[in-house]
Amino acid sequence: MFSKDIGIDLGTANVLIHVKGRGVVLDEPSVVAIESETKRVLNVGEEARRMVGRTPGNIVAIRPLRDGVIADFEITEMMLKYFITKVGGKRWYSHPRILICAPTNITSVEQKAIREAAERSGAREVFLEEEPKAAAIGAGMDIFQPSGNMVVDIGGGTTDVAVISMGDIVTASSIKIAGDKFDLAIMKYIKNKYKLLIGERTSEDIKVKVGTVFPDSRNEQMDIRGRDMVTGLPLTIGIDSREVHEALWEPASAIVAAAKSVLERTPPELSADIIDRGVILTGGGALLHGLDQLLADELKVPILIAEDPMHCVVKGTGIMLDNLDKVTKSKFI
Repeated sequence: MFSKDIGIDLGTANVLIHVKGRGVVLDEPSVVAIESETKRVLNVGEEARRMVGRTPGNIVAIRPLRDGVIADFEITEMMLKYFITKVGGKRWYSHPRILICAPTNITSVEQKAIREAAERSGAREVFLEEEPKAAAIGAGMDIFQPSGNMVVDIGGGTTDVAVISMGDIVTASSIKIAGDKFDLAIMKYIKNKYKLLIGERTSEDIKVKVGTVFPDSRNEQMDIRGRDMVTGLPLTIGIDSREVHEALWEPASAIVAAAKSVLERTPPELSADIIDRGVILTGGGALLHGLDQLLADELKVPILIAEDPMHCVVKGTGIMLDNLDKVTKSKFI
């Protein structure tokens, strides 16, 4: 008999699912490919992601979550149903209890949309928890002590910064600048400088392979292909880390500013704890080259990258699931 408790990190870029007693059982892109006229779902997850930017006119690859919230309710519901069925089959997951993580500053309307999508995908009971709290727990922080823990969770759609003490968030900030905005900044830079159009996947490749946000910390080059805006023909150009640093400077500065604003509003006793313990970086954006150096340089506190940053939030939901009976229905529910 399997447990019917599921933890979901409903991310803009990826959906991760933790099943009580089994650990993380799913990590797939938040993409759904549908037939535009009939609205029939063709593919979900990794298969659908491969179609982004490569589909004929009658097929659309949709990312139903934008900036950490649901942009397309119907498609999100279809995607959740598909993933929940995939990890457990229809029979024993007919009515699971679901714990979903959400950014700290989403509105009550956005909370309701997440909750309804989960309920309509078959949940018996839905719990909503703040993302940085789950990220901190998943990164191994003991947030229930009366001491300050600071976490910067950089996902695909949002960056959540929070100082947590005694199991609750003391100060927090959530901005809609994260992995996706880094990709868009690279696309825009290449379009303006080289008059070359590239897609999201190429932009992400550039960010991973040669990108950095700390000056002179990386010196690599790569060739990229796209469509020349002048001739309309395919074109290959070379790009280096210095140029990508230039492209990424603006979104990276916004993340630094958000972290600074949280620190400035933190009580002095907790600030002292953060100087001792450091700030933990979680989420896929934590892997962006030079981000830890940039934050350390600007915030003047130690910066540590979590051991498995991509899975911190979903691991945190798993730990919370183990204590779900003790979870009270907070303001989020």
